[in-house]
Amino acid sequence: MASFAKIGLNGKVIEVLSVANEVLHDSNGIEREDIGIDFLTKLTGYPVWVQTSYNTHGGVHDKNGIPLRKNHAGIGMIYDEDRDAFIIKKPFNSWILNEQTCLWEAPIVEPTEQLENNQYYSWNESIINWEIKIKE
Repeated sequence: MASFAKIGLNGKVIEVLSVANEVLHDSNGIEREDIGIDFLTKLTGYPVWVQTSYNTHGGVHDKNGIPLRKNHAGIGMIYDEDRDAFIIKKPFNSWILNEQTCLWEAPIVEPTEQLENNQYYSWNESIINWEIKIKE
């Protein structure tokens, strides 16, 4: 199955649909994105679709395939046409977009020290740092 994101105003992903792979093949058996877009446009009456890969995250394909558009699209994400990438909403004002992965990263690397079972690290935007929290 191939996935396609329905793109709304300002590049916002408003829906993600799956299309059977055989629908995307041309007469030579080659898979083409434009065929999927034409199929979905005729099916839904909506013209703006962009193919996405369920197996792509952070610019890496989980199954050693070719990554597509940095990240799998999800509702509420933004399709950045200039980067040709799907990007989640910025989680905190201080976080920085990694241009290679199109993932947001904290300005301070999360600590890796082992915590007790009921503890975890959580980002605290007011102090611009990680803090230890206790699971409730």
